[in-house]
Amino acid sequence: MKPQAFDYARPDSAAEAVALLADAGEDARILAGGQSLMAVLNLRLAQPSVLIDISRVPDLDYVRQEAGVLAIGAAATQGSVEWRAGLAAEVPLLAQAFPHISHFQIRNRGTVCGSVAHADPSAELPLCLLALGGQVVLRSRSGRRTVAADDFFQGMLMTARRPDELVEEVRYPLAESGVRYAFEEFAGRHGDFAICAVAAVVRPDGIRLAVGGVSDRPRVKSWGCLSRADLDAAINDFAWELGAKDDHHASAKFRRQLVRHLGRTAIDRAMS
Repeated sequence: MKPQAFDYARPDSAAEAVALLADAGEDARILAGGQSLMAVLNLRLAQPSVLIDISRVPDLDYVRQEAGVLAIGAAATQGSVEWRAGLAAEVPLLAQAFPHISHFQIRNRGTVCGSVAHADPSAELPLCLLALGGQVVLRSRSGRRTVAADDFFQGMLMTARRPDELVEEVRYPLAESGVRYAFEEFAGRHGDFAICAVAAVVRPDGIRLAVGGVSDRPRVKSWGCLSRADLDAAINDFAWELGAKDDHHASAKFRRQLVRHLGRTAIDRAMS
């Protein structure tokens, strides 16, 4: 199929982009990398009246450290983050997750903010943002607001973004001394969407485990210091809380087992 006819706008600045969004409202869509959006348009699951192309907006194309986070602008590609020389030291969880994201051709074009805005429950970048307790910066004509990842993801492809807001920036907290990170994923084949993915953050005083691909959005759970048996029981309880369902990719039972196995593997690897 082909998309429904639409107008095309290519702003030169972030301010111009949010002004166009304010004028068009729910009839507009933001185009950055287009790796998720174009498929949705071709299937006519979305029929916007105007596409606002921000891929060449200079003040949205940046990746930089500031105030304890790695700040990534809306036009920055996944590749520009993945191939950043210091990424493994800055945000080690991202460095571990990137090889699991589709294929390098997609990462070369797709954007980090676009993946977060799309909010696919199986996507790795939203999962890492949630695991690390990151933030999303939303900008509209009236100003900016910052939303915690815990509050941003609200359901299947649903977020806290309003129609007139642009996901201007996402903020991944930088690695902390004494904290360990690990990422694990199971997919049918390399590059496919995750049937289950987990991200573990292990601190001296506790554990944080985020799971994607099982619920309608990435979900996270935190525990204090637990014995091995208590941790296994806690992960099992979390697996049941996620409300896994059968589909043509995997059964609910298999997904729960993946949460138990991958969760424990990621935590053990982080601890070691």
